[in-house]
Amino acid sequence: MSEIANSRVWFITGTSSGFGRALVEAVLARNERVVATIRKPSALADLQAKYPETQLLVVSLDVTNAEQIVEVFKTIETHFHRLDVVVNNAGYALQGEVEAIPEDRARHQIEVLFWGPVHITKEAIRFFREVNPKGHGGRLLNISSVGGYSASPSLAYYSAAKFALEGFTESVTREMLPEWNIKGVLIEPGSFETEIWDLANLVPPHPAYGDRSPSVAVRKMFESFPMIGDLAKAAQAMIQLADEPDLPLRVQFGTDSWGVVNAKASQTLRDQEKWAAMSHGTNRDGYGPEILPKLQEWLNK
Repeated sequence: MSEIANSRVWFITGTSSGFGRALVEAVLARNERVVATIRKPSALADLQAKYPETQLLVVSLDVTNAEQIVEVFKTIETHFHRLDVVVNNAGYALQGEVEAIPEDRARHQIEVLFWGPVHITKEAIRFFREVNPKGHGGRLLNISSVGGYSASPSLAYYSAAKFALEGFTESVTREMLPEWNIKGVLIEPGSFETEIWDLANLVPPHPAYGDRSPSVAVRKMFESFPMIGDLAKAAQAMIQLADEPDLPLRVQFGTDSWGVVNAKASQTLRDQEKWAAMSHGTNRDGYGPEILPKLQEWLNK
C-alpha cells in the first residue's frame, strides 16, 4: 500500500475507451495512481469496483468547460497533493467536406481538440510548478494524430485542431524554464481501433461533389485499411515516454503514421531544394544563405 501511496499520479482525459482506457488500465497495473476524466463516469464502473479511490479517482469532465477544468485540478490537489503526468487524450473526428459541416459543429471540434488541451495544459503547468515540490516538475503528453502532421480530405477541422495543438505544444514546451523540469511530447497515432471514427460524426456529403465525394472516398479507405495499431502497446509506449528524462517533440505510433510523416517531411525537403532560389531571392539585398548558421545558432538556444 505504501508503494501505491508514493507512486506517480496521472491525469488522463477521454478514458471511456481507446487510448484513454488502455492507458488507465496499464498505469493501474503498475501500482501507480490515476485521475481519470470522462463525461459518463459509469463507463469505468468496473475499474472503480476493482480499485479504491486512493488509486483511481474518476471525475466527470467536459473538456470544453474551462471552469470544470480548474475544479478538477483543485480536486487533484486535495485528493493526491501531487501530479506527475498529464495526458490530453479526449477527442473525436468530425468528417465531411468543409462546405458540408455546419459551423457550430466545426467550432465544437476545435473546442474539444484544441481549447480543451490548452486550458488543461495551463493548469498542468501551474500545478507542476507551484503545487509539486520545487524542481519536481511533470510530463505533458498531448495526443495529436498523423492528421496533425499531414491533413486528409474531409478532415479539415480535425486536422486544423490537431495542427493547432502541435504548434501550441511546440511553443509552450520551449517556454518552460529548465529548473521547472516541465517537458512535453506530441504523440501522433496512426490507425488504432478506437471510437474516434464514430459514424455519428460523419456529415452527409456536400451535393456539389456528386459521386466523387472526398468524405465517402476517405471513409472507404479507412474501412478497408487494416487497423494495425495495438492499444495495449501504445499505452506501454506512453508510460515509457513518461519515464524519459528528455522527450522528443514528436513520436509516431504505428508504422502507417511513421510512413506518412516520413513521406511528407521528405517531400518538404525536396520542395525546399527545388524552390530554394525563390526563398533566398525574397531577402533584402546583402542577405543570402550565409545567414543560416547564425539562424541555426539562434534556434538551438
